[in-house]
Amino acid sequence: MRVLVAGGAGFVGSHLCEQLLRDGDTVIAMDNLLTGSQQNVAHLEANPNFKFIHHDICQPITLDGTLDAVFNLASPASPPHYLRLKIETLQVGSLGAYNCLELAHQKNARILLSSTSEVYGDPLEHPQKETYFGHVNPIGVRSVYDESKRFAEAMTMAHHRQFGTQTRIVRIFNTYGPRMNAEDGRVVPNFIVQSLKGEPLTIYGDGAQTRSFQYVDDLIRGMRLLLASDYTDPVNIGNPHEMTILQFAETINEITGNTAGIIVQPTERIADDPQRRRPDIARAKAILDWEPQISLHEGLSRTIEYFRKLVIA
Repeated sequence: MRVLVAGGAGFVGSHLCEQLLRDGDTVIAMDNLLTGSQQNVAHLEANPNFKFIHHDICQPITLDGTLDAVFNLASPASPPHYLRLKIETLQVGSLGAYNCLELAHQKNARILLSSTSEVYGDPLEHPQKETYFGHVNPIGVRSVYDESKRFAEAMTMAHHRQFGTQTRIVRIFNTYGPRMNAEDGRVVPNFIVQSLKGEPLTIYGDGAQTRSFQYVDDLIRGMRLLLASDYTDPVNIGNPHEMTILQFAETINEITGNTAGIIVQPTERIADDPQRRRPDIARAKAILDWEPQISLHEGLSRTIEYFRKLVIA
């Protein structure tokens, strides 16, 4: 296939480009580099089947030649990034989503929108099924990301229903792996970097809030299966193994051998911050025959080795 990956220089996007090239596809990575890094795809640039284009998808997209598929992964994804880039986040979920859909429709290509578990907000249903409409504050500080993705989903379904565009929607739950930005503020890089420096891991609040962590390779496999399917409604891709942030910190200290322990910093709850997060993946199992294969210990070990090189450097 000839494939466009919008957001291709990001954490997930770069892993997707890598796998598509392994599959023998021709890959065009497009990114405005607001939160992505060209360094993430530098190792791919010698491949004749790979091309990087510096472009903001909020502007119309023009590509010569045929196109078989579009993966729209373009968006800030970590709270520090989308809270700093508020308008840009809303624009990429509206203008950017529309421009990708228009391109896919013009090229008669399949398009997969990367949405997020954040569309469920601070959920009142647990675990979260795709049929759950969510519990989102539309004017809260986090709404720039939550509502951007909810709008992108609505735009995707509208384009499919009005024009017959071949759309797919994946709702991604917490994903980690090599090439995460060490300073993006998310819990995985924060904990790993502190641990590798021999520092105590800092938990804000009581550590009882939960997350479900999946390794990036499992996510990429799920996205490729979903694109190849004929299913147009959203599909959760995530690891249903739920754990508290405190348990997660203890696991990282155990793997790295960090003996500095954990510090709990009392703090007021961040507005609208989800307290529990676990995907119901029954749909992914039934439609895609997908479930995560990489254990937390294995995935974290790979990720820690990546960060170890950064910290030592």
